[in-house]
Amino acid sequence: MTTPAATKETAPEVESAPADSAQSTPPASPESKRAYPAPAAMPTQRGTHGFRFDFNDGCRLVLPEGRWHVRMSDLDTGNILYETDIGAGRINSTKRYYLRCRIDVWNAGQSGDPLFRHDYLAKDQDVLVQFPVGTLGDTLGWFPYAVKFQEQHGCRLSCAMAERLIPLFKDAYPQIRFITHEEVEPEQYYATYSIGLFFDDEARVHQPCDFRLVGLHRTAGYILGVDPTEVPPRIALPDERPPLTEPYVCIAVQSSSQSKLWSNPLGWHEIVRFLKDSGYRVVCIDQKPVHGTGLVWNHIPHGVEDQTGDRPLLERARWIKHAAFFVGLSSGLSWLAWAVGAPVVMVSGFTHPTNEFHTPYRVINYHACNSCWNDVRVRFDHKDFLWCPRHANTPRQFECTRLITPEAVKEAIRRIPGFGRQTIQAPVLVHARAIRT
Repeated sequence: MTTPAATKETAPEVESAPADSAQSTPPASPESKRAYPAPAAMPTQRGTHGFRFDFNDGCRLVLPEGRWHVRMSDLDTGNILYETDIGAGRINSTKRYYLRCRIDVWNAGQSGDPLFRHDYLAKDQDVLVQFPVGTLGDTLGWFPYAVKFQEQHGCRLSCAMAERLIPLFKDAYPQIRFITHEEVEPEQYYATYSIGLFFDDEARVHQPCDFRLVGLHRTAGYILGVDPTEVPPRIALPDERPPLTEPYVCIAVQSSSQSKLWSNPLGWHEIVRFLKDSGYRVVCIDQKPVHGTGLVWNHIPHGVEDQTGDRPLLERARWIKHAAFFVGLSSGLSWLAWAVGAPVVMVSGFTHPTNEFHTPYRVINYHACNSCWNDVRVRFDHKDFLWCPRHANTPRQFECTRLITPEAVKEAIRRIPGFGRQTIQAPVLVHARAIRT
């Protein structure tokens, strides 16, 4: 975007068809299922002179029959985003992220005050922020920025997300309406914002800056136009009792891609022994005890107490909250540990530390290849479990974590305040199902 006197931004979507033709847009086919619920076909807000507008999926304006001069501008930068003469039709801004837009409409050839003007104002309006389903850590990192948006604008906020995540937030945020994607009624919203990782968004349509440069969670702050400083979400546990009476540590060794796993062959074995020798019970809380693909499978470490399984996330949060600390990867359970306030030892080489929340116990080896996830020159392949863009099928594959030594992780653990000061006791399990060993 440029100053008003210079060239405008990339032209928005403009249709010069009759205004009511927007209602006949065909639905997406099952093969092209959207990651988010679609906005209402027709803008939801009614203006004077038959104009309709909203800020769902960008700034949208539908005009009735006539000859109009339209201007869209950014109130915060002073830039004119688009200006044109048009008959009956519709205009959709290029950018889909938050902008405080002004819409001006004149009769064609008219000068002076506009016939219609609307300045974006979300106060007391219904606003939807929608998160993709299928992820845990991403939504935990993004959700606090939706809270900041609600507090900054004073809107009536709805958050659409995976059903299994809603119990984590709903009791801690009674002022927010939590719904699933299937429960979204797009006709009720003044504005809608979709939060995600837009890998191929070279034109910056869905995000003002590439998430790989600003961090996985902070990208939501930029999309929503709020302070990008990280803040953990609040989680209200219905059961605050600790599941064990003696000191324990939670670990999670599995993830959705081999590049996220700690590929040092002795890593988890050494850490489990180290923790047990230091007086802790070691509890694995992964969803699956074994995970992988083809010839590559990752197993629960020997000697841990097995609390794996498809458990409610609030139960996972309770286990982590009362643990002395959590040891994990760049994965969802590490974000959950951050949310409940547990010290997090994070072992990751394929992400740069700026990608996740800050922890003083982050372990990375800069002598090895690292941070490919945050390299805009390579594209993460979600379907390739063995994705390693720089060294696939070479002896250096996954060296980013293979060269993270057990001693480096032990050293991070030793820095945790209070580490090793507990008294070793006979194991006792309370308020939890029997431990499998």
